[in-house]
Amino acid sequence: MDYLPIRFIFEVIVINPLFATGPSINTRLLVAVVASIALLVAERKSSQLDKLRSVLSMITYPIQSITDWPLHHSKETVESIKSLYSLKEENEQLRQEQLIYKSQLLKYEALEQENIRLRALLEKSFKLGEQVLVAELLSVNLAPFEHVVVVDKGTRFGVHAQQAVLDAYGVVGQVYRALPLSSEIMLITDPGHAIPVQINRNGLRTIAVGSGRINRLILPYLANNADIKEGDLLISSGLGGIFPQGYPVAVVEKIIPQPNKPFAEIYATPKAQLNRSRELLIVWKSEAPIPLETQETEQADENHAEE
Repeated sequence: MDYLPIRFIFEVIVINPLFATGPSINTRLLVAVVASIALLVAERKSSQLDKLRSVLSMITYPIQSITDWPLHHSKETVESIKSLYSLKEENEQLRQEQLIYKSQLLKYEALEQENIRLRALLEKSFKLGEQVLVAELLSVNLAPFEHVVVVDKGTRFGVHAQQAVLDAYGVVGQVYRALPLSSEIMLITDPGHAIPVQINRNGLRTIAVGSGRINRLILPYLANNADIKEGDLLISSGLGGIFPQGYPVAVVEKIIPQPNKPFAEIYATPKAQLNRSRELLIVWKSEAPIPLETQETEQADENHAEE
């Protein structure tokens, strides 16, 4: 019996609240609505709640900032991704345009160099005094020890074998074979080529023979005591009937005396840019005009034949 009061107190304080039922949801909603209306009316009629609102806003500001942070930063992240993507596209487009402009610039530089070469050839043609025809290089013979190039002018332009060929700096070679639409040019450095030359300083005549090297000629028929010096300019002598007189051929590079032999060992460097020139001059010695067969004359012949 002593434990009955204690048990009663325990049931009232501990167990009953666990199973007690409070006001219903409707009642709670009604109380909340009434309280809200009362606060709105009180706020409208007086400003006593402003201080309370200020205090509550300071308390709730960190919570508001935390809740707004994901939305705000997600928008910034999306904008950053869009900006990065657009920048990559713009960068790729600018890179392609830069590549195109670079290739065009290279073409313009090539055209500028070609213009310079053509001007040099044009000035050279006026100084020569003979009739000349500009021909463009088509290909180079890759056979060992054969220095032959092909140009885009042939017999339809009046080109024939054994014509002298120059560039803006000196003698290149001679027409080896003339075809209707192209011609083969043997360079002066070909082992099978020889050109009569003379020393411009004193008029001493000799023959320059190709060595098989693009930058060297050989003068095999000058005695050890011949009046020749390193740096002497060799020009075409006009003998042989192929190369007109006075064209620059080469510059004496090295003289090696041979006491036990009748002739000295003499090397010369060609004046012409044999491995770089793309436009060449084919020279006519005669004063007769060059018979150029153009498309207009061909069309006229066809019309005349049809009539």
